[in-house]
Amino acid sequence: MGLAKTPPKVVLLCACCFNRQISLEKIAELLQGEFGPIDKKTDIFRFDHTEYYLDEMGQPLSKFFCTFSSPIDPADIVEIKLKTNAIEQRFSSHNKRHVNLDPGYLEAAKLVLATTKNFSHRIYLGKGIYGDVQLYWRHGKFQFNPWTYPDYKEPFAVDFFTLIRQEYLYKEHHRCP
Repeated sequence: MGLAKTPPKVVLLCACCFNRQISLEKIAELLQGEFGPIDKKTDIFRFDHTEYYLDEMGQPLSKFFCTFSSPIDPADIVEIKLKTNAIEQRFSSHNKRHVNLDPGYLEAAKLVLATTKNFSHRIYLGKGIYGDVQLYWRHGKFQFNPWTYPDYKEPFAVDFFTLIRQEYLYKEHHRCP
């Protein structure tokens, strides 16, 4: 019989997609107000990988990935997703969002996103939130699942997540007991 044990803390990350109605500075300010200082951030990139958000958010859409300085308990991702949903709602008008925030976490074995949408490969976490493994580590690099979002497969994104993983492993190895 296996013994249940508390998992190590993980790196909180967020994918931030937004239109011209909201600025990067405002998004960063709100996220840092909720989750603490942003540690690392990708450059902003044009988000045209899907038309899923077109009717709601318009175009052009921009996006970036960021991580936060304070590690989290992976179980906290449920409450974090509820908070990011509240931020999205705060910046909605006429029932249309101007920002889409996809929080998740990264640890040694995988990158998990939190979502409100159920699907066959998603696991229920609580309070209407599901976990979705976008990337997993195998053979010395991140691997993709059939459902991995296209922007998570981009070389710059994989490089970013790999760097975050390396730093995470270094900190875990040198962490005081």
